[in-house]
Amino acid sequence: MWKQMIPGLRMTLLLTVLTGLLYPGLVTGLCQIFFPSQSNGSLIVKDGRVIGSGLIGQNFTRPEYFQPRPSAAGSDGYDATASGGSNLGPTSQKLSDRVKASVEKFRKENPDFNGPIPADLLTASGSGLDPEISPASAEAQSPRVAKSRGASLEEIHTLEAQFTANRDWGFLGEPRVNVLRLNLALDQRFPLRK
Repeated sequence: MWKQMIPGLRMTLLLTVLTGLLYPGLVTGLCQIFFPSQSNGSLIVKDGRVIGSGLIGQNFTRPEYFQPRPSAAGSDGYDATASGGSNLGPTSQKLSDRVKASVEKFRKENPDFNGPIPADLLTASGSGLDPEISPASAEAQSPRVAKSRGASLEEIHTLEAQFTANRDWGFLGEPRVNVLRLNLALDQRFPLRK
């Protein structure tokens, strides 16, 4: 019996060391060398303090900031420990009610915008923590932000353009704007009056 079990135990030990220690250690080391920011979470630091990640959405509710997509992560949303979508289907009354409430909230907060509301401002992403919005969503919020900051609409559009990332490799994904980075640039360029 032991004659048959010893090779199996050796193989288990060997594969555990290879796939559980050596391979992850090698990949982690290579990532630290070639992609240090990304492998450490794309952390954003301001005044020596970590204030967020470029990969995880945060909730901004004040009128002088661009607001992200709705979040279904956690009971209050934007909970990075509870990443996940709402799993509500197109026939769900709960989803319909939430979207209607989002439409009403958007119209109330952005009275100067009268076009169709971009879908990403009304629906949560699959993770519930999408850090980016579409350029159309940023443009829809621009009048409110410009008015709250005491800036011209053209200045806000110029800043949006600076923080709009194009498709990866020219064909993957969609153009997008990182909400946290754009809001930090707003604070720097158009500081809030106290």
